[in-house]
Amino acid sequence: MERTLDDWIAEVGTELGIDLDVDVRGLLDLTRVVAHGVARPAAPLTAFLIGYAAAQQGGGPAAVTAASARAAALAERWAAAAAAEAPEAAPEAAPGAAPGAGPA
Repeated sequence: MERTLDDWIAEVGTELGIDLDVDVRGLLDLTRVVAHGVARPAAPLTAFLIGYAAAQQGGGPAAVTAASARAAALAERWAAAAAAEAPEAAPEAAPGAAPGAGPA
């Protein structure tokens, strides 16, 4: 029997004593935004913080959704700020040109 991500979510939920429908796709999308817009190690830590924040707000799917939306907006702001601060990409050299020669 091949185990799936859904199987894992169901089993870990049982192990932790929680019964919650998880928006797996939404959380994965959020962690992708965080990993690419902030830093890779920030993704699992952000997911933990979302769960913690949702619990502090009384728990449930609506609290998870609200915390996820706030974290996603923050990650997108960080990514936009990083992009604005990044120097312009150097033009690519023409094929066969010497390294550092610039465009042909």
